[in-house]
Amino acid sequence: MNDPGTHDDPDGTAALALRPLTARSIVLSTLLGHHPPKLPARALVRVGELFGIAEGTVRVALSRMVAAGDLRQTDGSYELTARLLARQTRQDESRSPRTRPWRGDWEIAVVTTPEGRPAAERTALRQAMAALRLAELREGSWLRPANLDRPRPPVVTEQCTWLSGTPDDDPFVLAARLWDLDGWAARAGALMSALDRAESPAGRFTVAAAALRHLLADPLLPDALLPRDWPGDRLRARYDGFERELSDLLRQYLAG
Repeated sequence: MNDPGTHDDPDGTAALALRPLTARSIVLSTLLGHHPPKLPARALVRVGELFGIAEGTVRVALSRMVAAGDLRQTDGSYELTARLLARQTRQDESRSPRTRPWRGDWEIAVVTTPEGRPAAERTALRQAMAALRLAELREGSWLRPANLDRPRPPVVTEQCTWLSGTPDDDPFVLAARLWDLDGWAARAGALMSALDRAESPAGRFTVAAAALRHLLADPLLPDALLPRDWPGDRLRARYDGFERELSDLLRQYLAG
């Protein structure tokens, strides 16, 4: 018997509450997945057409993204600005993380700047800690296993004192307390299933974009601290396969 919702949701993505495709999201996802992140306007218009977005709608989105500082226009092409280049770097790292052998030590950051910091500074610190994949144990105290190899931006070195140490309690239990590992794994599994079911290019694009956002929240813990059958590498492989498929599709489409 057919699922009664199949005709209304042929790609099976409704339960995931995914963001709908818009001209802006298509342009942004296309450029974030392109190296270097620069394409001529005609290419971005054709990508929009592939997903049923009219040329005029894409061009309006491009103008608005330039005005908002998301894109820079040069010689008829559009490229990401510095803020979004940083996002592309984080996405690339989430797909191919730089790790190092873990020997049981944790990196610890304690905020040591005076109280009453401006809200903008506190927000910038939280965003930087999330990008570094540290979790907040309590207000002003952040930590994670020391298994990642990445630089620390000035916003965290200027506001925090950095230490290293090992927990007295079970580190597996501590990791489960700091990160919702079961929740992350469950959504990763749901995204992979949705990607398998999605048939239309728009449906696959929507699910894959959500999978890439989900990878940004992977804590990238050492294997010893992860639940059994952790789906992180499988989701990365599934997204890599989609990206190759999309690249081939766009190459054929743009050459037509």
